[in-house]
Amino acid sequence: MRGLMMDVPLSVSSILRHAAAYHGETEIVSRLADGDIHRTTYAATWARSQQLANGLVRLGLTAGDRIGTLAWNSFRHLEVYFSTAGAGFVCHTINPRLFPEQIAYIINHAADRVLFVEPGFLGLLEAIADKLGKVEAIVVMTDRGNMPAGPSKFAKVICFEELLAREPAVFDWPVLDENTAAALCYTSGTTGDPKGVLYSHRSIVLHAMSACMPDVFALGAGSVVMAVVPMFHVNAWGLPYAAPMCGAKLVLPGAKLDPESLHDLIATERVTHSAGVPTVWMALLDWIDAKAKTFGLLKRVVIGGSACPPAMFARFRDHGVFVLHAWGMTETSPLGLVNSPKANSATRSPAEAVAFSAKQGRPLFGIQYRIVDADDNEIAHDGVAFGSLLVRGPWVAASYSGSSESVAHRPDGWFETGDVVTMDADGYVQVVDRTKDVIKSGGEWISSIELENIAVSHPAVREAAVVAKPDARWGERPLLVVIRRPGADLSEPDLLAHYEGKVARWCVPDSVVFVEELPHTATGKLLKSRIRELYAAAAQPDRRK
Repeated sequence: MRGLMMDVPLSVSSILRHAAAYHGETEIVSRLADGDIHRTTYAATWARSQQLANGLVRLGLTAGDRIGTLAWNSFRHLEVYFSTAGAGFVCHTINPRLFPEQIAYIINHAADRVLFVEPGFLGLLEAIADKLGKVEAIVVMTDRGNMPAGPSKFAKVICFEELLAREPAVFDWPVLDENTAAALCYTSGTTGDPKGVLYSHRSIVLHAMSACMPDVFALGAGSVVMAVVPMFHVNAWGLPYAAPMCGAKLVLPGAKLDPESLHDLIATERVTHSAGVPTVWMALLDWIDAKAKTFGLLKRVVIGGSACPPAMFARFRDHGVFVLHAWGMTETSPLGLVNSPKANSATRSPAEAVAFSAKQGRPLFGIQYRIVDADDNEIAHDGVAFGSLLVRGPWVAASYSGSSESVAHRPDGWFETGDVVTMDADGYVQVVDRTKDVIKSGGEWISSIELENIAVSHPAVREAAVVAKPDARWGERPLLVVIRRPGADLSEPDLLAHYEGKVARWCVPDSVVFVEELPHTATGKLLKSRIRELYAAAAQPDRRK
């Protein structure tokens, strides 16, 4: 027997329609490339998205066509998000921090017909124009007064505002099957070519609904949320959908992610919620402490992308800001685990709360997980035993775009994430390492993340990476690579002494290399493969003894 409920498909366009109807005057604030602040509303965004959808149809695009974007977080990028998906096209966000060859590869692999590009990225595209044979038009995301001068290698270059200006602000949105593709993101391609993850309307809406919940982003109509995580990084973790879904004011910082610019927006726009990767927050915390500033009304920050050091949690706590540690991947849309506290968490001491913050947490409703050992047996739920994290759920990818390759690589359909984790008796997961980064020493596993967290808890350490270096006796041993804080005088013996009593003696790194900078991936994670290439041969460290 079937239930007698209306069959109304979940759709991306319904999110913005709701925001325009019931939160129409709520602001969307963008910092533009020249530093100016632009203000619009959900009602105006709804009207302009309909104009843009009409313009895309006029360009000859048809259902399922991919439309690429090379853009920062801005009101125009948001309009592309909703007009493309709502009209039955696919919004393909492209990470401009990737190598040009990777950008060309994913544009061609996705078969993008049109690219929406901010003026600052035009030079990048012009340099690879001869490799982009499938691209029919470039839409420059600006007005006529800021259009680039001179010839282009592309046959058709269109001004964004002129494309909209000639179109009506009413569009006949198609009724789409909720499993229709809506958005496309590619993995960062740190191992092999980037892979495309194709999200459906259904998966996006369900993911956004979960993101709004109290134990996740905790958004409501009274929230002011600043999406520091870029809109080209897994759809800004769902915030461009979650904010309008609940009517929250949305603040988009554009390309200016320096501490002073971010703090200015937090203060002037009265930001209450934000999200981003640890590297951004580390710089902002340092700036705020150096300038004796405050976080104003900011009360909740979601940190993901890479592990949040407990020391960072403690620094935010001292400023009155709650940090929610989260875990996810491009393949999981990305939210999969969140470290939301239990009812009894208030009884923890400050030190216990800081230690607990290192965990990535428990699954959101809808996400299921298993943790298995090398023989596919469930591990003990003791917070000590290691295993591989497997997940599945309605916003977890089943296969990659344009490929017959299954994401799962397992006959039972579970997605093997590549993360090595522990789980405690309450179901809280802590990522010990990536499978490819865990250090295997004398038959035992050593967590590079744990060693990095201890290093950055030292007041003289700004950033740290731990990688495996070959060892004739033990197979591998941990090597610590560190950036000192400006003006700090830190020696190798001093730093290694900091590990005493925190880990077993055999886990302590053998040596330290002090460097001026560390390489990162296009999404802000430490690039461990490059760090191993540069330092695992144990070039003579600067010990400053």
